[in-house]
Amino acid sequence: MKKVSKEQPETFTFTKENLDLAKEFLSKYPKEKKASAVMPILYLAQKQNNNWIPLAAIKFISNFLNMSYIKVYEVATFYSMYNLSQVGKYFVQVCTTTPCLIRGSDKIVDSCKRNISKNENELSKNKLCSWMEVECLGACVNAPMIQINNDYYEDLNESKADEIFKNLLNDEKPKNGSFKNRKN
Repeated sequence: MKKVSKEQPETFTFTKENLDLAKEFLSKYPKEKKASAVMPILYLAQKQNNNWIPLAAIKFISNFLNMSYIKVYEVATFYSMYNLSQVGKYFVQVCTTTPCLIRGSDKIVDSCKRNISKNENELSKNKLCSWMEVECLGACVNAPMIQINNDYYEDLNESKADEIFKNLLNDEKPKNGSFKNRKN
């Protein structure tokens, strides 16, 4: 079951530019099927709100799409790409599926525990980062790997992970991609 943040804002509304984007998403669907836009609109709300979707945003989206609150909530809780609690500016997902585990993802998890927070789904002391273990992120050939927000960091080892996490905690986003300089 997904953890829902205890710290919930009272209200939510889209910024003008995100409202325009949401309307653009809606224009791609027939008027009677506007509920079909729920996934990109949830993602837009998450992006606007520091990588997580507060319950007020779910209520706003349900009104915006003329859907029941529970239907929007069901989508938000079903898909792992939506965060219902604060994850920080940098959300680290560590792949621990077999190929990554064989190549050392357990050491990456240890690095998360040392550098970010002792426990999964817990914000770092400075509130910039959190981390969690996930199933396959689809880059097995470049294992072990992590995803930070929308970017992949591949061919890692424990020292490279330590370096990445220290940069994040200093609010510096490292260059993504392969740490063995693979091109393909």
